[in-house]
Amino acid sequence: MTSSVIEVDNVSKAFGGVIANKEISLTVPNGKITGLIGPNGSGKTTLFNSIVGYHPIDDGSIKFEGNEISTMRVQEIARLGLIRTFQQTRIFSKMNCIDNLLISIPHRTATFKDMFRSYDPETLDKAEALLEFVGLYQKRFLIAGELSFGQQRLLEFATALMNEPKVLLLDEPTAGINPTLINGLIDRLKRANTDFGITLFVIEHNMRVIMNLAENIYCLAHGELLAHGTPDEIQNDQRVIDAYLGAH
Repeated sequence: MTSSVIEVDNVSKAFGGVIANKEISLTVPNGKITGLIGPNGSGKTTLFNSIVGYHPIDDGSIKFEGNEISTMRVQEIARLGLIRTFQQTRIFSKMNCIDNLLISIPHRTATFKDMFRSYDPETLDKAEALLEFVGLYQKRFLIAGELSFGQQRLLEFATALMNEPKVLLLDEPTAGINPTLINGLIDRLKRANTDFGITLFVIEHNMRVIMNLAENIYCLAHGELLAHGTPDEIQNDQRVIDAYLGAH
């Protein structure tokens, strides 16, 4: 039986009088790809932010590998191997691609001025290999701000992988990407899971993507857990159809 790497138990979060998450409980199996869907405003991003420490929760428990993390800071959680990406890319647009990966490495001791001269060949090889993995090796010396939006998302993905996450939370990874590139991204996400052993927890609005990617899916609506099941079960759940897909 697969163990759970993330356990969210009865978590609630409000902003003023607005309840963003209400008594949500879910688990993310270790080594698997789990999806999180729901209409806009359903509380998906708030839940992600709570898991990684950006929003202190009001009630409940969040555990990572069996340890409570709901009172920990973002940097402490990241050092445990729990990393997330965002709806809007967060890259250093004035640096080239390979420097974006190098600057992301935690626990560096060099000064900012000297940091790029301080990396050993193995670290540089790793950065180049990850750029190759996401299809950006030929652009490794290109300034990141000159990349297309889709390529910037791939660069952010490579940067996250540079930190060797145990679990990677991806917030709408295909948003803004040219439809012709989406299948390649899906393949890379699956390979990150199988080849690198990284557990993925993915928010995604593109239903074709999430049904093809995730093994189990949670659906939120109005800040509450609406449904949970396999892709087939979710696609045929009338509550999900009414709340998210729209009744036909």
